[in-house]
Amino acid sequence: MSSAAARPRVRAEIDEAHKWDLSDIYPDWSSWDGSRKELEALIGEYAALKGTLASGANRLLMAFRLNDQLGQLAYKVYFFPSLKYDEDQRDNDVNARKQQVQALMARWQEATSWFSPELLAIPIETVRGWMSATAELAVYRFAIEEVYRQQEHVLDEAGERLMSLSSRLSGSPSEAYLALSTADAKFPEVTLSTGETVTMSYGQYRAVLATNRHQADRRASFLAHYGTYDKSLNTYATLYHAICQRDWFHARARGYKTTLDAALHGNAIPRSVVDNLIAATRAGVAPLQRYHRLRRKALKLDRYCPYDFSIPIVEWDRRYNYPEVLESIVTAVAPLGPDYQARMWRGFRERWIDVYENDGKRSGAYSAPVYGVHPYMLMNWADTLDDVFTLAHEMGHSMHTMLSHERQPFVYSDYTIFVAEVPSTLSEALLLEHLLQHVTDREERIVLLQHAIDNITSTFYTQVLFADFELAAHTRVESDEPITADVLNALYKERFDAYYGDAVDLEPLTPITWARIPHFYNTPYYVYQYATCFASAAKIAGEIMDGAETARAAARDRYLELLAAGGNDHPMTLLKNAGVDLSQPETVQAVVDQLEGLVGRLEELI
Repeated sequence: MSSAAARPRVRAEIDEAHKWDLSDIYPDWSSWDGSRKELEALIGEYAALKGTLASGANRLLMAFRLNDQLGQLAYKVYFFPSLKYDEDQRDNDVNARKQQVQALMARWQEATSWFSPELLAIPIETVRGWMSATAELAVYRFAIEEVYRQQEHVLDEAGERLMSLSSRLSGSPSEAYLALSTADAKFPEVTLSTGETVTMSYGQYRAVLATNRHQADRRASFLAHYGTYDKSLNTYATLYHAICQRDWFHARARGYKTTLDAALHGNAIPRSVVDNLIAATRAGVAPLQRYHRLRRKALKLDRYCPYDFSIPIVEWDRRYNYPEVLESIVTAVAPLGPDYQARMWRGFRERWIDVYENDGKRSGAYSAPVYGVHPYMLMNWADTLDDVFTLAHEMGHSMHTMLSHERQPFVYSDYTIFVAEVPSTLSEALLLEHLLQHVTDREERIVLLQHAIDNITSTFYTQVLFADFELAAHTRVESDEPITADVLNALYKERFDAYYGDAVDLEPLTPITWARIPHFYNTPYYVYQYATCFASAAKIAGEIMDGAETARAAARDRYLELLAAGGNDHPMTLLKNAGVDLSQPETVQAVVDQLEGLVGRLEELI
């Protein structure tokens, strides 16, 4: 097995086969700069179309086609420096180029602010007549109908410009949170039972929780890390209050009744989806609590707290060599067909993936959808089981991108987050079942089951709890009720108790842990979509893997059509075509049932 510690950390010393090849986008910076200048010129051309849409179908078609041209070029111009920068974020020259593009993107947004108000000034029946008479324009029917669907929430040109100018101000609470929680955060040191002294930053804190088998060390790390947030808790509460007020301002400015309505309207998601998700999850917490009672017993703990959630039930030190796991990941998706597997092999073999960590490289993992080229995936492979599932996860995103880009015109090639996590989650589910079918070691089977269960608890139950909390906080602001640190603590504790019951013990600092969650400050009303995607994937996975061959084949075809559809319809419609109705409790129940089954299998082993 390879050793992560023995690998070179200098990027130039890493095997080229394990680094992505960005020359597929541009061969050099000179070519990139030529495209950047072309993009700048096209933005000017688009701005010159202002005032011409009412002239007829040809002018409207010209605007759409030019916007497509801008978008396709922007993907490459943006991602080339962005991906290059992520190779080594100490490179200021590349960062400067990335900032050039970001400024250009802002100019593009400003140059297009006139389009929707001007289109809406034309009667919809007139535009429908143009589409009926002009086949090329009819391609954009869904995009055009969407502008009119949202008409009541689109302001006039002056209003839209004012909203665009307010965007930087609107980001101030998020930027302040980032500065407070990172640049200005002073995390204390903790001396562990080994004698080692560790500064309890988030990364170090998570490492202790996942690897240190002494509960006293985990508790000391928890108190030190969250004690930092506790010292500034009133400031965090003030910033979150500002986030809620900002969202309420945007909702009212555009004529929405609530902030949730504003967040859901863009993708035509009915409020019943969120209400059903929260209600059905609250009703399905029994297997979650059963799992944590099992962990308490297996770990032999009198008190069992959230800082005990991450420690493995059994000690496990196997290392997973990157080249050796690829076959398993591809074999696992056999239920999706040989064409799907062939696409995955392309990604592995044609240098789409930046595999190993190096000094200065961005942390984490992602799949970047570079239109007109192919997806690129960033990894920081350290030979862990988490890395294996993360690779399957990101490859699921990449397959979604490939199928969508192959089948859809550019205008519909992108897909919403409401659908995006379905293929990534499904890829992990298929990999888990494949590994469980072939593993013979009892301890490895326990590790695999715990990994799958923890994925459900963190990606589904935790995200629903977060969404439950967000909705409660925003609802208070909409009712002119106060949002203070004490109020937010109480809201969070109420929900923690509802989900975990007496299966988990609380520390005095547990109710303040809301203060650290970045999504609350950066992307409100976002996290519920992780849970809906997880529920959708659970429903689809069950249909693809269980039952008669004809039923499985039909479910597979519906699923592949979902991926190939991109964004050519509302996500609820696309999911219904794939056999998923998120407004119904049985879809959420599929996750509850899945967790129930996994916990039962783990209980038998333990």
